[in-house]
Amino acid sequence: MGLSTLLLVLVGLALFARIVSEKWRHSQNAKRLGCQPAPMAPAKDPLAIGDILEIIQADKDKVVPELLESRTNIMRANAGRYVSTFRLKRGLGENLLTFDPENLQAMLAKQFKDFSVGGERLGCMGPLLGKGIFINDGAEWAHSRTMLRPQFTREQISDLRLEERHVQNAMRAIPVPGSNGWTEVDIQSIYFRLTLDSATELLFGESCYSQLAAMGDTEDRMASGGKVTDFGKNFDRAQWYMAQRLRLPRMKFLYDCKEFRTCCQEVHRFVDECVAKALHDQKKKQQQQQPEEGASEHYIFVHAMAETTKDPIELRSQLLNVLLAGRDTTAALLSWTTLLLSRHPEVFRKLREAIIADFGTYENPQNITFATLKACTYLQQVMNETLRLFPPLPTNARYATKDTSLPRGGGPDGQSPVYIKKGQAVLYNVHMLHRREDVWGKDSGEFKPERWEARRSGWEYLPFNGGPRICIGQQFALTEAGYVLVRMLQRFDEIEDVHADQRIRWGLTLVSAPGDTVTVRLHEASR
Repeated sequence: MGLSTLLLVLVGLALFARIVSEKWRHSQNAKRLGCQPAPMAPAKDPLAIGDILEIIQADKDKVVPELLESRTNIMRANAGRYVSTFRLKRGLGENLLTFDPENLQAMLAKQFKDFSVGGERLGCMGPLLGKGIFINDGAEWAHSRTMLRPQFTREQISDLRLEERHVQNAMRAIPVPGSNGWTEVDIQSIYFRLTLDSATELLFGESCYSQLAAMGDTEDRMASGGKVTDFGKNFDRAQWYMAQRLRLPRMKFLYDCKEFRTCCQEVHRFVDECVAKALHDQKKKQQQQQPEEGASEHYIFVHAMAETTKDPIELRSQLLNVLLAGRDTTAALLSWTTLLLSRHPEVFRKLREAIIADFGTYENPQNITFATLKACTYLQQVMNETLRLFPPLPTNARYATKDTSLPRGGGPDGQSPVYIKKGQAVLYNVHMLHRREDVWGKDSGEFKPERWEARRSGWEYLPFNGGPRICIGQQFALTEAGYVLVRMLQRFDEIEDVHADQRIRWGLTLVSAPGDTVTVRLHEASR
């Protein structure tokens, strides 16, 4: 036997010994923690390549949630019981998928330090977003949260004058109704521009006025103080690339093209100008000890942030992280709500009656505030039910920071703890969690806002995540969405879905929004 052959044999034996040792160690850990294996989902081939290709095709067809429901039903049939936690074959390893409320509470709260968001987020999202609150882990995440949390107090999100300006631009984007009072529009595109315009003004002190740009209204845009930029287009396109990179993190280089880099650069240029101005204003304010004449009196996020840090890169990163979450989440909620209202006229009528009673008519609105929006019970129930059926982030993941366990899902009855190896991915599916028949009833797939009349939600309802990483901007999103819905239903007294015969599909990017246009017919109220 030659030296090289002997060396290969020794390396092979060492590798084999390491594998056996690791397997034995994990077996002992699992036994010590009282764990039993969760059922394994059937795979199409030994490496589950066919399953991955099936998900890619389902994503192209915009039916990923339906595929997950189908796979879960197969698991239940095979196990002969309700299955809400199971293993998924992925190459030579495996992931765990769960939508068990007890497991989610453990992972997101009780055992928070046992799990992280993982390093893939930075590699996939960092070129656009930098190191911000939704990418950071550990001490960096805690620092980000400490910095951002004070900016989402009730006082900061309760000024709706800014929102009204952009609502009026959105109303102008809706085609003028005909002589019969009806008009037709893809309302989803208007919502996404509306939330981008209001978010950029709140965060940066300067709106990108994408609504006016889409209407070709350059003069009004300039008169409003906005620069003629393509920020919205660049931000949306960069997001598309970012979503593809997240789906295939190990092949993200396929989406590291010139267009992606250019879009990121243009987005950064716009934000950097706003950050530089905020830092300049902050320095001048400190020197003068009083506000400059003509300075803005309304709250601007970047100005408040500039009081906590002078690092322009950190400011840009945190602002873009907040923009991503705040803009898309609210636009998706508005789009899904409008789609559901267009298919449930009885809910639309009931909601409009409540809105007119509480807030008056479109021409004579009354007392629309943070507090009164929150007190409008049926409005809150409608939004809660929409978020239940169509959560903004239907699937999420955590990675074990050490060998640990989750409380349920193992063994023949699914009641034993499940062992999780360090580095293993745990996927949690909020879409499936929100449609569990054992939690929400046999009608869990139906849109029924009344189910919230006497219900207090717990870990079975997570539209904004839970635990320490719960969305700090959820009240801002609900306030903005509620305000827009109030103004829309004040102006229009009837709504019809132009494509009512089509099944609902999901457009999954970084959030879940309707996969097709939300094209509706709206009838303008006579009063």
